[in-house]
Amino acid sequence: MAEEDELADAPRVVGVLSALLDRVVERNDAAAGAEELAAAPASAFRATAKPDISVRAYMARIARFAGCSPACYVVAYVYLDRLLRRGRGRALAVDSYSVHRLLITAVLAAVKFMDDVCYNNAYFARVGGISLPEMNYLEVDFLFGVGFDLNVSPETFGHYCSVLRSEMLCLEVEAPPPLAAAGPRLHGCSLSEDDATCSTAAVALSSS
Repeated sequence: MAEEDELADAPRVVGVLSALLDRVVERNDAAAGAEELAAAPASAFRATAKPDISVRAYMARIARFAGCSPACYVVAYVYLDRLLRRGRGRALAVDSYSVHRLLITAVLAAVKFMDDVCYNNAYFARVGGISLPEMNYLEVDFLFGVGFDLNVSPETFGHYCSVLRSEMLCLEVEAPPPLAAAGPRLHGCSLSEDDATCSTAAVALSSS
């Protein structure tokens, strides 16, 4: 509970992204059912047992120890969506077995691409509660999964900020928007870079 309370001091985007992922996990877990969820195809990102730590507490831990810029969380969200778009044939879904490893790997990739100074893989492995060999393997698998497409244009960044900002506004009125039932993607709306028309004013999410 203490780590979850630390989200109050984290950049606003951390809490918003954790809330969005929480709902995606809940939806995908419910759609799959307990037996199908436990028997899902093997993947580097799927834990053999469901982690005890909540998404919210895990995000709080990352925010506390990773020391990355708020923009990294937006970029991590972009990367996760790219991975799921490209991995439609890999049967990869964001559920309670995979969300933690997907999250720590996406943040690691975003930090390395966005920030001038960052911790190494050994440090991120400790933060994420996995071994260094696992962290290294997840990073490589993730990079191949997104096709090494790590560049994020200002327009794309602004678009994803807008999606997160909408989520934030819904959380403030305690009425989260419904997520589409079909498809493995993180959010029901179109997140295509071709459709990126939203304003970068949504970077207000980065304020603490």
